[in-house]
Amino acid sequence: VSPQIWQSALSTLNPNPTDSCPLYLNYATVAALPSRVSRHNSPSAAQFITRLVRNCLPGGVNRCILMVCERSEVFASACALARAFPLFTHRSSASRRTEKKTVTVEFFLVGQNNGPMELATLKCLASATDGVRLAARIVDTPCNEMNTDTFLEEIKKVGKDLGITPTIIRDEELKERGFGGIYGVGKAALHPPALAVLSHTPDGATQTIAWVGKGIVYDTGGLSIKGKTTMPGMKRDCGGAAAILGAFKATVKQGFKDNLHAVFCLAENAVGPRATRPDDIHVLYSGKTVEINNTDAEGRLILADGVAYACKDLGADIILDMATLTGAQGIATGKYHAAVLTNNEEWEKACVKAGRNCGDLVHPLVYCPELHFSEFTSAVADMKNSVADRDNTPSSCAGLFIASHIGFDWPGVWVHIDIAAPVHAGERATGYGVALLLSLFGGASEDPLLNLVSPLGCNGDSPPEEMERDSKRRRLV
Repeated sequence: VSPQIWQSALSTLNPNPTDSCPLYLNYATVAALPSRVSRHNSPSAAQFITRLVRNCLPGGVNRCILMVCERSEVFASACALARAFPLFTHRSSASRRTEKKTVTVEFFLVGQNNGPMELATLKCLASATDGVRLAARIVDTPCNEMNTDTFLEEIKKVGKDLGITPTIIRDEELKERGFGGIYGVGKAALHPPALAVLSHTPDGATQTIAWVGKGIVYDTGGLSIKGKTTMPGMKRDCGGAAAILGAFKATVKQGFKDNLHAVFCLAENAVGPRATRPDDIHVLYSGKTVEINNTDAEGRLILADGVAYACKDLGADIILDMATLTGAQGIATGKYHAAVLTNNEEWEKACVKAGRNCGDLVHPLVYCPELHFSEFTSAVADMKNSVADRDNTPSSCAGLFIASHIGFDWPGVWVHIDIAAPVHAGERATGYGVALLLSLFGGASEDPLLNLVSPLGCNGDSPPEEMERDSKRRRLV
């Protein structure tokens, strides 16, 4: 490719929002990203990066990507690139392939602070992208392989890598110890339900953080069974737990100053003689009673046990739950933005900013329990598990159900992230949530890059909230 061909290719690029041009047959391609993005998008244009790489990257065994961006966009760009290379496949051609494929990613920094990247930065990017691909692999794996037993093995493997022994409560022990939500949802399945906890407790920690993940390895809907068009894809209902596992591994690897607990609520919502029935009443770990009026509203039941455990047993100051909770999330905030519901305005803003910094986009839901929680009124129990009016902000209501089991007057910070839509793009998992957690809690990390992308407690090097973008700036892959 001569300089003349290169300049000719650049002159043909007219991104709207993206554009690409082959340089030499199909061996090399240059692609342009949007020069401007709207205020609810990430300056990195992460979604477009993944899409361009999937569509434009030439074939072959050894391939190279050169990413041109600013230092503040490196983290989001790396995670976006990782999403383009999923690990899980059962295509027979893949098993016959003898050569291992390699993709080399190189960053060329432009703008301010464009010196070479430190080795520590590259290690952080490797940890983050490994976490994204781990989460995506778990979500892509079908339930005949990724059942609750297999998921526990994934948790143990991460624990072994980090030198942490997980706490595991399973099957009848859940019932005996009062975890009526997790046990009630998973008791009909061949592989029993479980609550698993990975704990990082460093010396000098000043606060305790709990991440609680929904790990429904398959959701038939239970006796309120899903239809033939809505059930396919329900292997992805463990996306919250998968993201927390990937993020926990990367966070602890990079060094984390505070106590951090990853709580995994694992179950398969199956149909069988032991399945929970509508009209059954369960006592959850919070001590509150729940009348079941919809067995397909199961995620909130297991998460209610998870957050109550984080509050009562782990003494958490900050509880964040992440879940593929409601189909209504995709209607409320769309395919690319997760929905955040929280009792703290500062953390709501932080989630939105963290999403823009890392490419895992987030948008707020209405938090107003005094208006909405009455949707769960029951004549015979403390509450029902599904709303009376499905047209009254159902995604907010689902989150409020979870919050009610630690109490709306709980003095700590509670954050709920509904990732039902962004957990996948088409038929592939995205690993959504790993980058978001790394960014959101980056202020407590020992890693400078995670400090940079953190919206809370960062060192001030992150880009201003409203950064003017040069419309003529070249942003190339």
